[in-house]
Amino acid sequence: MVAPLPIRTRVFSVIERLLSSPIDEIPREEIPARRTRRAKLLASRAGRLVSGRPHVDAQIADRLVELAPVRIEGLTGETDPVTLRLRVYQPPTPGPEPLPLVVLYHGGGWVLGDPEQDEWWASHLAVGAPCIVVSVAYRLAPEHPYPAAVLDAWAALGWAVDHAEELGGDPGRVVVAGDSAGGNLAAVVADLAAQAGSPALAGQLLVYPSAEMEDVFPSEREHANAPVLTSRSMRAYSRLYLDGADPYAPTAAPLRGSLSGAAVPALIQVAGHDPLRDNGMLYAEALRGNGGDVTLTEYAEAIHGYLSLPGASPSAPRALAETVAFVRGAGA
Repeated sequence: MVAPLPIRTRVFSVIERLLSSPIDEIPREEIPARRTRRAKLLASRAGRLVSGRPHVDAQIADRLVELAPVRIEGLTGETDPVTLRLRVYQPPTPGPEPLPLVVLYHGGGWVLGDPEQDEWWASHLAVGAPCIVVSVAYRLAPEHPYPAAVLDAWAALGWAVDHAEELGGDPGRVVVAGDSAGGNLAAVVADLAAQAGSPALAGQLLVYPSAEMEDVFPSEREHANAPVLTSRSMRAYSRLYLDGADPYAPTAAPLRGSLSGAAVPALIQVAGHDPLRDNGMLYAEALRGNGGDVTLTEYAEAIHGYLSLPGASPSAPRALAETVAFVRGAGA
């Protein structure tokens, strides 16, 4: 039996539906403007009541980084360098030893979103673990469809590892993390790292990840009209992202991958009221089937996006604490 939604989550859900149009009803040419409006709303006083405020002690800085083209077998690579924004979160004072390094990929269906939407989580994780968080503003569809986000995610991971010591991080204690579409990218790069033999990761932290592009699992039918993410919007985001590409490619759907990185400890969180719930559960099961060390936690009363919605979801503080403990123990 599904746990009932808390009152404040129900109130948020009603307001959210009134304020935003479904992604499948927005013409492609209007999506950039939708991103701008969404970012302004999240940064507003009202938006901060829902999305939370950054930790007062966190040091936050943006870096524009030129990333050299990367090659991934089976994908068309870039021919020119790509410049990305990386948002770096650090604790207030450096410790005597290098800190764990978390490379974070935000959600938003590969179409919307930016590092700022994960600011509450990223800043509190940086201070609480403590660790260095590098949040990646990867290129978004439909302007930059698959595999642009994968190439950016892989290149950014390489840059972060190469510059770990400069950032105060430990290149031997690297965790890839992400929520929703970002969880998809984190799982993909974890598998790529395992296949390539480097970088050696200390863990993968996936929050309500998208692991499959085609199959419809029971949670999608059960929560087809859930708050924040519906079945229709799931499918619309996938269409915009893939733009006709193979939905079964392991770099698009990590559940279809070799899962040879199963030995990397994983924390996977899912929400009870989420069409993507079974994506995360089946991915955890697949990792375990390959000998993986997996912790799977279901926040039964939560909706999709809860870790970016601490003002609307009572589950957010508990989920945050679990991610802090996971990163603190990574590679230790």
